[in-house]
Amino acid sequence: MNGAFGQKAYTLDECIQAALTNNVRMKNANNELEMAKQDKKKAFTNYFPSVSAAGTGFMADKGLMSMLKNGIAGGVGASLPLFTGGQIVNGNQLAKVGVEVKRLQRNLSDNEVCLTTEHYFWRVVILKEKLKTLSKVEAQLARILSDVEASVQAGIVTRNDLLQVQLRQNETKSTRLQVENALSVSQNMLAQYTGLSSDTLDVAFAVDTQLPARPDSLYCDPESALGLTSEYALLQQNVKASRLQYKMAVGKNLPTVAIGGGYVYHNFLPEDQRFWVGFATVTVPLTGWWGGSHAIKKEKLQVKNTENQLADQGELLVIRMKNAWNGVNEAYEQMKIARLSIEQSTENLRLNTDYYKAGTCTMSDLLDAQTLYQQSRDKYVESYTDYELKKREYLQVTGHR
Repeated sequence: MNGAFGQKAYTLDECIQAALTNNVRMKNANNELEMAKQDKKKAFTNYFPSVSAAGTGFMADKGLMSMLKNGIAGGVGASLPLFTGGQIVNGNQLAKVGVEVKRLQRNLSDNEVCLTTEHYFWRVVILKEKLKTLSKVEAQLARILSDVEASVQAGIVTRNDLLQVQLRQNETKSTRLQVENALSVSQNMLAQYTGLSSDTLDVAFAVDTQLPARPDSLYCDPESALGLTSEYALLQQNVKASRLQYKMAVGKNLPTVAIGGGYVYHNFLPEDQRFWVGFATVTVPLTGWWGGSHAIKKEKLQVKNTENQLADQGELLVIRMKNAWNGVNEAYEQMKIARLSIEQSTENLRLNTDYYKAGTCTMSDLLDAQTLYQQSRDKYVESYTDYELKKREYLQVTGHR
């Protein structure tokens, strides 16, 4: 389906997919996830031996120890930590948590981009529907104007009625200009957010006057849905990270054991010397225990804080789900009321049109009825799109993206 002036009409799903691909927030979220993966790979290298090479040389105008006047020395060595108080293992686990945190944050970015795109999409739909309503109103006013002009010429009504219709037409023209300008801006905002061309963007949607089915099938138990949400999973990862930080603090105050070896060469003696060496080291942080004990206590308290936050925020998430479900149902009922108002205002306009022709109501009454008709159609479109947004919000808050 193509819009006016060769514009390509995009569905909501197409706009969302484009935003997930092109929006800068998603690009940055993907980059941050990749950075976390690189940190994880870096942490894994701590399991491997560290290898180093060194060399030295010297020259002297007099010999040292009667023979060492000049020479070179060099070697290659490697060391492997056998025990570090769990710092390497926990460091790798912490990097793994970091990857999961960035993945969950990307999910939240995904949700935000989808919801924002839908806001922009429905804003364009609302404005297009308002233009449709304005076209209907303009056609009604044109018919009324034609009838009034004939009545004025026949001397049935005064020119005051004619002026009222013309003034209403001017108001409608002004409103059309405002709506068209707002539509242009909204299309540009949608295009910028989704990365689509603003010169060719239109939306492929028309509001149906038939009410959609009730949202009952969308409902899910808040307690059961809690574990599906990225927000709750992030809180769990926060607890896991704080526990690992506690273990890291403990590990820094435990002895470390390492083994190593290397190959050495020098020519300081009359004959070149080459030999292998091996070593084992044990390091005990004696003075570090004083400050380290306080660091351990601090991390233990931090663990309690994150556990408290998990329980507290979990309760708030459940409340948020319940509130979102209430919002969905309220939006549906508001849409039903707005739909009924269209039927009533349409009948009211028909009756006032007949009454005016029969001379039993004034032009002001007729134009008021016409205004109510226009307002009821605009209200229905707004309530329809609000219902769609509330559904999206509820699905996101319950972990169903």
